[in-house]
Amino acid sequence: MAKRKKQGSSKTSSQPGTKATAEGKTLRSYQVGALPIINHILRRMRLPDILRRCLPPDDVRKILPTVRGLLVLVRNILVSREPIYGVGEWAARYAPDLLDLKPHELKLLNDDCLGRCLDRLFDGLETDLIMTVVRQLIDEFQLSLEELHNDSTTVSFYGAYDAADQESRLRGRSTLAITFGHSKDHRPDLKQLLYILTVTEDGGVPIYFTSASGNTSDDTTHQQTWDVLCQLVGRSDFLYVADCKLASTENMNYIARQQGRFITVLPRTRKEDQQFRKRLLQKPDSVTWQGVYVATKQYQTKGQVIKQTVDRLTVCSQEILSQEGYRLLWYHSSKKAENDARRRAGQLQRATRQLTELRDRLQGPKSRFGKREKVEQAVQEILKSRDVEWLLSVDIIEQEKATYRQARRGRPSKKTKYVKQVKKRFDLSWTTDPVRIAEEEACDGIFPLISNVKDMTAEELPRAYKRQPIIEKRFSHLKTDFSVAPVYLKSVSRIQALLAVYFFVLIVQTLLERELRQAMQREKVKSLPLYPEGRDCRRPTTRKVLDLFAGVQLHELSISGQETEVMVTQLSPLQKDILKLLGISSKGYGR
Repeated sequence: MAKRKKQGSSKTSSQPGTKATAEGKTLRSYQVGALPIINHILRRMRLPDILRRCLPPDDVRKILPTVRGLLVLVRNILVSREPIYGVGEWAARYAPDLLDLKPHELKLLNDDCLGRCLDRLFDGLETDLIMTVVRQLIDEFQLSLEELHNDSTTVSFYGAYDAADQESRLRGRSTLAITFGHSKDHRPDLKQLLYILTVTEDGGVPIYFTSASGNTSDDTTHQQTWDVLCQLVGRSDFLYVADCKLASTENMNYIARQQGRFITVLPRTRKEDQQFRKRLLQKPDSVTWQGVYVATKQYQTKGQVIKQTVDRLTVCSQEILSQEGYRLLWYHSSKKAENDARRRAGQLQRATRQLTELRDRLQGPKSRFGKREKVEQAVQEILKSRDVEWLLSVDIIEQEKATYRQARRGRPSKKTKYVKQVKKRFDLSWTTDPVRIAEEEACDGIFPLISNVKDMTAEELPRAYKRQPIIEKRFSHLKTDFSVAPVYLKSVSRIQALLAVYFFVLIVQTLLERELRQAMQREKVKSLPLYPEGRDCRRPTTRKVLDLFAGVQLHELSISGQETEVMVTQLSPLQKDILKLLGISSKGYGR
């Protein structure tokens, strides 16, 4: 199963922790870290119970229960993110009861055992497992489902995966195709799967996930996702927010026909977008803008509080209808205008640098560009990659360069004959198109929102859409904190199960943040000194909490003929404050 060579996964000691002996005394030390906090969230989620109920019964030959193995994976990804072959070695450092294991079960945590646990999870995904977990979250944590945000990302894979290049069936369940597609990681050289996630506006808690083949288009996933969310919420009038892939006639009409509500951004390929931008260029006076809101931030310097304007949002006073009859509102953001201009200048600069490097290669003595078509292709790749095809005009100059060499070998003399050779050489020159740049500048900062919601104001619509980055934050955690790739698995069924494990991980991570922040608000705690040098942190993250408790250990001192003495690292006042906010007793922490 593992693509890398095993590194001690089958040599895990049956005795956990680290051991030291001296003169009849034995000291055994275990890591505790933040596992009690993670276990507290898992118990409230009732994830162990739900897994036992929804997964197929374990094989009688299986020694380690599937549920225990899967929950060890969840804890490992949250705390350390070891490859599967290294989970056993990682777990051996912790007190077994914190992992819901017995000491002798640690040696069972090898890659083969955990792979079989993933097989069982794959078989159980056809059941109501995900929905059952989410319904428990909604009831236990009182999640608001009035506004839901959906998006997708890609998970890249290093390797051929020839056996998984097509969708198929395994044990009665569909397997996905790990194949090439539009890479959101900008890695078109790698195969991928699509990871689709929906989160609540209330804390950004993940409430639904699914995966799709790597070549699946985003616009084909929204109808199925929306149907599942309707079953989950129990009604269809929740607000569904997504990116421009939702803005197809088929998708929007599908939601609207069933009394659904949506907000999305109109893509540049739509005719309405082209018409408005043309109007803005040719008749700018015909477009009147009215203020929506001014975003400011405060900072203190030299004892004075200074307000700084961050963004000014205006809206076109004339509300337009799309070709389907939905509300189409055009907005202008001063901050987006600055970002657009900065991005364009950066892209032009990078394209110019790449063209300069290409010109040096063309003029070099070992140039391999012998045909004009090859040069044109190289130029087009640069302009397309930097999205400046319309802004830069590049001319290819063809030249002939003559060289002479002796017709025969030997020392040259007056009678030596020379042969003339003519080679084609190419040069480049380029200029920016001021007219097209001016046209781009005129449209900087504008963006269109399309929605069928009639009872939301011109200010409420963009505020709802601007909460969409909360799901981008979850994808950031998925790919950075939890390192979803690379995946050291070959079986696509186990990979699909592992992606479900990551969904559980994201839930725990998000709930921990949400519970802590809500408790701070409830107890009127403005900040916690979680940053270096005790600096204030107004919005603590799960990673900061895990790092804060990383040094907590449990020690067992055994003396011959005496009762074993148990000692736990003394908690700091800050650690006790966080436990209190989370509703966890600090007295029995780690025991």
